[in-house]
Amino acid sequence: RPTVKIFANYAVGFDNIDREKAKELGIMITNTPDVLTDTVAEHTFALMLSIAHRVVEADKFLRAGKYVGWAPMLLLGTDLSRKTLGIVGLGRIGGRVAFHAVNGFNMKVIYYDIKRNEEFEKTYGAVFCEKLDDLLRVADFVSIHVPLIPQTHHLIDETQLRSMKPTAYLINTSRGAIINETALAVALNSKTIAGAAIDVFEFEPKVVPELMGLDNIILTPHIASATEETRTKMSELAATNIIEALEGRTPPNLLK
Repeated sequence: RPTVKIFANYAVGFDNIDREKAKELGIMITNTPDVLTDTVAEHTFALMLSIAHRVVEADKFLRAGKYVGWAPMLLLGTDLSRKTLGIVGLGRIGGRVAFHAVNGFNMKVIYYDIKRNEEFEKTYGAVFCEKLDDLLRVADFVSIHVPLIPQTHHLIDETQLRSMKPTAYLINTSRGAIINETALAVALNSKTIAGAAIDVFEFEPKVVPELMGLDNIILTPHIASATEETRTKMSELAATNIIEALEGRTPPNLLK
């Protein structure tokens, strides 16, 4: 019989753990929600701003010695202000991204989720989309914030990418396999969508090779929660979960 009593996941997501098997063996599973909400939302906006304003592309351009002087059409990007942000998955992080979008950039927010949140709609003037395609057809920026479960695997595939506007950008800071990366590479290469910025990968840590050579995508190595403040809080919360479990109490973040 296994001696393990708890898997204290150092993250919010728990798709890396076989929950059914753990339950069968009587092993508790905990995660670290809440403490990383602000940080991941900030990284989401860092990616959104960077891809829209071509920051990484411009940095490479300058370092390669290609900059010879100001030009009116050089590396033109796009504004976020007053554009439509489509949030896929209205959890803690998705809600915080909406806060920044509305209060910082006067963006219009639309969202898709398994349930409607009328309080959220009143707070941010947001519009609920009953179908994902309804959101994809009109959003200028699409930000993914759903957990990876069987129903969300390849939620964004070839068909969904074709539904997006050719001027739209796709942002993912949730889990990689929610997007079919091969289909994304094709869509970016053919300019089906304008660009993408992703922090997580379908076959992590490997990245689909076709994405690596594209200029209209930003890739960061799963660092959306990587600030000193947040990683410290995550460590403390994971440790608290372990201590509570081993001392016979219910951990504060026990997954049901």
